[in-house]
Amino acid sequence: MQLHIRKGEKKDLPGVLELIHELAAFEKAPDAVTNTIKEMEQDAFGVQPVFEFHVAETEGRIVGITLYYIKYSTWKGRGLYLEDLVVTEKYRGQGIGKKLLDVFMQEAKAMGAKQVHWQVLDWNTPAINFYKKINASIEAEWWDCKMTEEQIIEYRFET
Repeated sequence: MQLHIRKGEKKDLPGVLELIHELAAFEKAPDAVTNTIKEMEQDAFGVQPVFEFHVAETEGRIVGITLYYIKYSTWKGRGLYLEDLVVTEKYRGQGIGKKLLDVFMQEAKAMGAKQVHWQVLDWNTPAINFYKKINASIEAEWWDCKMTEEQIIEYRFET
């Protein structure tokens, strides 16, 4: 298998979104993805890009991605947040995820990141084992907090 990992381009976004949909189905939320190629194009290649990505290609097809962005910790400084590391099911277990992670970590080192951060579902045993194997810390102490678009719209400001 000839595998090529490279920085993502606009032309890759349909394949990237396909993998995002596959991930959502794997994570038992197949209808949760509302993002579009047009929005992703603006967010990755517009005036103020907010994310970057790498793709893993083989046989003319995108089979894996890392999608990430800069984060900042007031305690540690600059870092990268790995939003998604996805390898399509047919190609899992062949080292593609590790190669994608290697390229992501090269980006972190090149920018002088003080930390990298990502999340994993507590039932995703293969991913948890992979992260333990690379000596990542898996913390149970911090809870994930978020607000949906609807919650943001409904947010009440103090007046």
